[in-house]
Order: sequence, then C-alpha cells, then structure tokens
Amino acid sequence: MTSSSRTMKHHAIDSADEADGPAILAMLVAAGLPTTDLTAQSWPHFLVGRDGAALLGAVGLEPHDHHHGLLRSLVVDPDVQGEGLGRALLHAIEKAAQHRGMTNLWLLTTTAEDFFVRHGYASVARSDVPPPIQATAEFSSLCPSSATVMRKALVAP
Repeated sequence: MTSSSRTMKHHAIDSADEADGPAILAMLVAAGLPTTDLTAQSWPHFLVGRDGAALLGAVGLEPHDHHHGLLRSLVVDPDVQGEGLGRALLHAIEKAAQHRGMTNLWLLTTTAEDFFVRHGYASVARSDVPPPIQATAEFSSLCPSSATVMRKALVAP
C-alpha cells in the first residue's frame, strides 16, 4: 500500500429524512453544488452515508416519469474521500432507481466526469436528453451549459 492509498471502510447507507436536510445542504454548499431548488420534500429522495451519527456523504435521485431519473448532487466529506463511500452511495442510488423501474439515470457534472465514466456513465449531447430531464431546474438553469451531461442505462433488478 502506498502512502497515497486510502483504506476502504464500510459506512452505513440509509435513507435521508428531513432532519438530515441542514447537514446535506451544508455539504452541498461546501462542495459548490446546486441547492436552490431543494426543499424538505427533496430529502426522502436522498441516501446518506454515515459513520455513527456523523453524516459523511449524500446522493439524491430526482424521479421523472417511469423511465428516467436525475442523479442529484453526489457529495462526500473531503476527510473520507478515497474510502469508497462515493462509489457505495452511487451504487445504492442506482439500485433504488432500478427498483423504481427506471431504465436511465442522467446527471450533469463540471468536475467528476472521470469518476462517473469509471462507473458506467457516458457523455451524451444535450439534444439527446429526454424532455422530462431537460425540464428540470438543474438542467435548465442551475448547472452551467458547459456541464457535461452523462447517462447510464440501468437493467431491471
């Protein structure tokens, strides 16, 4: 193990609730991710990673019709990045989307394209994004037009 390697740790992943909202918002703001459209009704669509009572990461799913979901704001506390929590949160939200019958997950990113490519996402043209996703606040106004749009096809569980 080199000095730059991080040890994989197991973190508990569970559904967020309204009480997690302020901590999730603080993490998103600190990471420079969009928050203006998030409300108390958003938190049940988030999963969080914890170590005991400490919230260490979060990811959201914005469902649109029965086939498409928008991956929202995958964020991990900088102190635990490299320990596998981001990957675990991503896989957990993908499973949640599959169980809801979604066949495609979409996202926009300005900084994490390589991470998502490693997990099966591919860049797509903005014109290839379905109307329900194009109509989201994140797609239409919150993320810059320079953000990379990515898609992953999901298979049924």
